[in-house]
Amino acid sequence: MEEKFVLAWEQARKTAEGLGVRMRPVERQKAVEAARRMLSSSRDSEGFGQLQKMGRLELSLEALAVKKDYTALFSDDEVNNALMRLLDAGYRF
Repeated sequence: MEEKFVLAWEQARKTAEGLGVRMRPVERQKAVEAARRMLSSSRDSEGFGQLQKMGRLELSLEALAVKKDYTALFSDDEVNNALMRLLDAGYRF
């Protein structure tokens, strides 16, 4: 499951970067750890804000984290943070 998540996140990041969204580099071996840190943060990332403005939140880490395929990788708090960010940003499921 972890490998599948990392591949999906890499693809989403690559697509977002192609749209001009600035993304912080993430080491592949530490991708899940980095995702957990980002989801635990109390503030949105710059990339999330850019994706929101473009109407492309489906490319965000938060959108991946709330997918049923990946929720087991994260704590309830991390998934809830992701869900709240998406809802607050007007994301439609």
